[in-house]
Amino acid sequence: MAGTNAPPESADIVIIGAGVSGVGSACYLRNAFPDKKIVVLEGRGRIGGTWDLFRYPGVRSDSELHTYGYEFKPWSHEHAIADGHLIREYIEETAVENHVDGLIRYHHRVVSADWSSAEGAWTLQVQVAVPGENPRSVAIKTNWVYGATGYYRYDEGYTPRFEGRDDFAGDILHPQFWPEDYDYAGKKVVVIGSGATAITMVPAMTTGPGAARHVTMLQRTPTYVMTLPRVDKVAKFLYRSLGLERGYAATRLKNVWRDLAFVAYMLKFPNSGRKLMRNLTRKALPKGYAVDTHFNPPYKPWEQRLCMTPDGDFFEAITEGRASVVTDRIERFTRNGILLTSGREIPADVIVTATGLNLRMFGGIPQTVDGQELTIGDCVTYRGMLLSGLPNWSFAFGYTKYSSWTLKVGLTAQYVIELIRHMDAHGYNKVLPVAEPGMATEPLLDLNAGYVMRNADTLPKQGAELPWRMLTSYQADKRLLKGPVRDHHLRFSHGGDQQGRGRATAATPSAGKENAR
Repeated sequence: MAGTNAPPESADIVIIGAGVSGVGSACYLRNAFPDKKIVVLEGRGRIGGTWDLFRYPGVRSDSELHTYGYEFKPWSHEHAIADGHLIREYIEETAVENHVDGLIRYHHRVVSADWSSAEGAWTLQVQVAVPGENPRSVAIKTNWVYGATGYYRYDEGYTPRFEGRDDFAGDILHPQFWPEDYDYAGKKVVVIGSGATAITMVPAMTTGPGAARHVTMLQRTPTYVMTLPRVDKVAKFLYRSLGLERGYAATRLKNVWRDLAFVAYMLKFPNSGRKLMRNLTRKALPKGYAVDTHFNPPYKPWEQRLCMTPDGDFFEAITEGRASVVTDRIERFTRNGILLTSGREIPADVIVTATGLNLRMFGGIPQTVDGQELTIGDCVTYRGMLLSGLPNWSFAFGYTKYSSWTLKVGLTAQYVIELIRHMDAHGYNKVLPVAEPGMATEPLLDLNAGYVMRNADTLPKQGAELPWRMLTSYQADKRLLKGPVRDHHLRFSHGGDQQGRGRATAATPSAGKENAR
């Protein structure tokens, strides 16, 4: 790749990622700082992030769009549970309407980030691979980095090793890399997995003119599956009564509190929650269906996220015989399908490995602080948006339990805006969260899903107490972030001030209240 001798380009704020988090954050920041130079770097060729990458059959949201959407941009489509292409179009409309589309540089992938306390700036090395142009490297120097990269690998999905994989005569596909216009019409399909992707794909692949002959969802462990209406009738009423903007605001408020109440109930009364889920599932399936075999997970409700089926389409596919569920373990792949440990063989023309994601913070970008490599797994989250030992770097990390992901994006952007304003007002060019030595830590995500457990050591940690603990609800975060941005956990500094230098980990020595600025 061709390099460049040109001096680094300067920017005030660089946002990495142009998905739902990056575009939303860019809108907030551009509105707050019209005179600052804001750049959005996107490694892919289109806006949308997840909603551009995932193209598997039926790809849709697993949250309703009245809370997954932005606070300042009403969701106007009738479907509250929306198809992926509608969400991508919504993100694109938001960028255009808020004049941030011109800030986005596509095919720009950040490959390293180096902080200098002497300069009070990050230097980002960026690979530019625009189709039709010679690849090149550029450098951008910026005072603030805003990571909006999500938390999983875009270039690699998770697929466990299956014996006999090479013996299978058909196609083996991973949903994260679904071939465009792939034809599965009339074929026998086995979808391995029982998460949100599998629950989405099964009904989608069994409907329409290009439907599969039959789809079998093969799961090792059952999952809780709950029906949600695709169209929110109360939202439609509120829109008609109050108008688009006020109706949208009222619907968001309704759904935020509804979700909080439901999840809190399931966590506080897990036995009652399990009974409720079983009864709802039993009613959605044919009489005598083996609910306890296929839909009775060994874990409590909301120890993992519930999977949603819009209008019960997943249960409908099973009821009508277009799909089936098998709960067993895989012995090996065979030429004509999958052999199970029970001795049964499931015939297949296509095997879909909906086996999960690999997690990775900040797209795996290597980071150094004053020449010393930073290990993300040693850092601790501060207010769910900064990391101990990592100066001038915020990140968007949404909710994974009580609330929609995007609700946290707005709170994060607003806090970061106030933090930057505070720094500008006092002439600071560096802020560093500093954790107390020996502070107790816990895994970042309090979910026991396989994709979380596999990658827990590569993610930052959270503390046992505020402000180092990740809150899991919009209401709680809103209360936490209302106060002043400065506290004794943040160390501010000027110019070439070298305070806080040293290895940037969770064990970085605390400045103490007397040294905090």
